Amino acid sequence: MTRHNRRFQIFANSILLLMAAGIVLPFLLLFMSSITEENTLIQNGYSFWPETFSMAAYSYIWNQRGQIFRAYGITIMVTVIGTSVNILLSSLLAYGLSLKELPGKSALTFYVFFTMLFNGGLVPTYLMYTGIFHIKNTIFALIIPGFLMSAMNVLLIRTFYQTSIPDALYEAAEIDGAGHLKIYACIVIPLGKPIMVTMGLFSALNYWNDWTNGLYYLSGDKGYALYSIQNLLNEMISKIEFLSSNSAAGSISSDLSQLPSTSVRMAIAFVAMLPMLMIYPFLQKYFQKGIALGAVKG
Repeated sequence: MTRHNRRFQIFANSILLLMAAGIVLPFLLLFMSSITEENTLIQNGYSFWPETFSMAAYSYIWNQRGQIFRAYGITIMVTVIGTSVNILLSSLLAYGLSLKELPGKSALTFYVFFTMLFNGGLVPTYLMYTGIFHIKNTIFALIIPGFLMSAMNVLLIRTFYQTSIPDALYEAAEIDGAGHLKIYACIVIPLGKPIMVTMGLFSALNYWNDWTNGLYYLSGDKGYALYSIQNLLNEMISKIEFLSSNSAAGSISSDLSQLPSTSVRMAIAFVAMLPMLMIYPFLQKYFQKGIALGAVKG
C-alpha cells in the first residue's frame, strides 16, 4: 500500500468513525437520560454521565407492565402480519412488472409510480375505511391503512429483479415447463432474498413506529384494548403531562405529581425502539446487499 493510499484509508476510516459516533451517541444519550434523576435532569440538562442515577422512570413503566406486554404482543403481531403481506404483494407485483413480455408494462409501472405522488387525502381515506370497509376498532385498522402496499418497495424490488436475475434463468425454467408461480417460488424468491429482507425491514419499521392509525381508527375501551406499543406509550406520556400540569392546582396528590415526566419520555422512547435495535444486526448483511443491488443503475 502506497503512502497516498494509506492516507486516504486513514481519512476514510476517520470519516466513518465520526459518522458511526454520530449515529450511536444519540442512543447512548437517550438511555443515560432515562436513568437520570428527574430534578438533576431538569436542572443540569442532558448529559452522557449524570450526577445522580435513578431508575424511577423504568419503575413507572414496570408498574404498567401488563398493558405494555399486551401492547407489545399486538405490535409484534401487526408487524409480522403486515410486513409479510406487504412483501408478498410487493414482490408479486414487482415480478410481473419485471417481465419484458408483460402487455402494458409501461402504463402499469407509471400507475404504480403515480401513487407515490398523489393520494386521496386523509378525510376521504378515513371515510372509506370506516364507512365502507368498517375497520374502525379492529386489528385491521393497524394493518391495512397506509402500509399494506408500498409503491417504493415495488419499484425497488422490480429493479433488483431486472438487474440481478438473468433472463436465461426464466427462459430455462419455461423450457422445463415451469409456470410463473413456480418460477416465482423457486427462482425469484431465493435469488431475491436480499432485497425482500431489506424492504421487509423498512416495512417492519413503519409498522413498529406507527401510531397514527391507532390515533385515527381506535377509540373507546374497545379501541384501547387494541393499542400498539406506540399508542400506549403516547397515552402514558399524555397522562404524565396531565398530572404534572395539574399538580400546582392541588387537584392531584403529591405522590402522583412527582412522577418523573422528563426521564419517562426518554425511557419510553428507549423501550419502544429496543426490539428493532436487537433485530437489525441479524439482518444487516441482507440489508447492505439489498440496498446495493436494488439501487437504480445507470
